[in-house]
Amino acid sequence: MLPSHLMPKLLTGACLIGSALITGTALAATTINLSYNGAPDEEKNAVHVFATNLKELVAEKTGNDIELRLFPNSMLGSEEDRMEQTMHTPMLNIASFAGVSPLVDELFVSAIPFLFDDFNAARTFFDEGSYWQELTSTLQERAGIDMLAVVEEGGFLAFTNNERPISHPDDFEGLRFRAMDPSQVALYESFGASGTPIPWTETYMALRTGVANGQMNPPMYIILGSLFEVQDYLTLANIQYSNQFLVGNSEMIAGWDDELRNAFTEAVAEANHNAREHNEEQVEVRIAYLEEQGMEVIRPTEDELTAFRDIGQPAYLEWLGERNIEQRWIDMALDDAGMSDLLH
Repeated sequence: MLPSHLMPKLLTGACLIGSALITGTALAATTINLSYNGAPDEEKNAVHVFATNLKELVAEKTGNDIELRLFPNSMLGSEEDRMEQTMHTPMLNIASFAGVSPLVDELFVSAIPFLFDDFNAARTFFDEGSYWQELTSTLQERAGIDMLAVVEEGGFLAFTNNERPISHPDDFEGLRFRAMDPSQVALYESFGASGTPIPWTETYMALRTGVANGQMNPPMYIILGSLFEVQDYLTLANIQYSNQFLVGNSEMIAGWDDELRNAFTEAVAEANHNAREHNEEQVEVRIAYLEEQGMEVIRPTEDELTAFRDIGQPAYLEWLGERNIEQRWIDMALDDAGMSDLLH
């Protein structure tokens, strides 16, 4: 027979185990890491705004069964490192194209220049389109990773440089641009510039030292990285939609019961809705801030934007073909975007 002083501990443990078995959710009560790029600065980093709001909503909607632990500033490693971790451990990650595309090269199709006229068109494409649904399924099959949300990171991409105002593709001639990934290299080359992949963490120094003359990012990232200190000109060509991707370990999510999974999914949807509203409200505010910091803002005319599109789109579509991406992916995306005139 057990000593009397051990009986309370035994009974307490038995009650906790019994409660966990009965509810089915107590066992899932755990801390989950969420990693992402950029500083924990709500004024400058839209991804951090999304992450902090998601943390609050997940705790609220799951009754604290899930607690998110935030790791900003790429604290858990490079894009590739964090995606590898997401494949093999129970965690969440907000990745850029550089993180997701090595697993599903077809992702680059969603970055066809001028695919979207505005925010609503882009959101409909990702929320309802057949291309994105199939890409989501493919990522899960190949890598064991769930695509949970497309997270806006600050509007549409703009060009910056420190050599001259850019309002037409001809203005790119001879310039050297920092690229996030190979797709951006292809785009710069189509305009007559060169492109070199440089990690985000090294971009400021590359621009400061002249390794690159320019780069392409939404206004939010130009502010976040203090790039206005080393760049003089901002061209609002709105050439590509700026987004990152909330992903999670598939086995972890499949292991939750329906109630917990539904609560988590609701939290993700609400946080993404809130982030979209916040992001759209801030776009012009951020452009005004960059102007105040001394950047010259160039807004190309419709004819100039057409020139960018007429050069950039065919060159990018050719580049997709060179990567041996099946034409059906391109056809699906163009159809979803209402651009069937570009279909083969």
